Amino acid sequence: MAPWHLYLMGILYILAGIMHFARPKMYQRIIPDYLPNAKFLVILSGIAEILLGLGLFFEADRTWAAIGIICMLIAFLPVHFYMLANEKAAMGIPKWVLILRIPLQFGLMYWAYNYVSF
Repeated sequence: MAPWHLYLMGILYILAGIMHFARPKMYQRIIPDYLPNAKFLVILSGIAEILLGLGLFFEADRTWAAIGIICMLIAFLPVHFYMLANEKAAMGIPKWVLILRIPLQFGLMYWAYNYVSF
């Protein structure tokens, strides 16, 4: 049986993905202006988070799901910098919280990397 924190990670990504559908406008606001079709990107990223979170639950898919999560978090990094630079995208979140979210992304990548087995 996999450790509890693996299931916690899976549940967190599934819930985060569901939020893309529950509050799409919030996510559209944080998509950088230079990226096309924010609505489609929010839907796509929500689906990806749900599928990758589910993938962590299955041993046969776990490594690919963890690698996918790492790649997804790398792809999401520009969003965090955009939120720092754009007051509307920041949604009133204090700057210090936005700054702390950047190293948090690397912590999340490391957490996912722990479930990669070659």
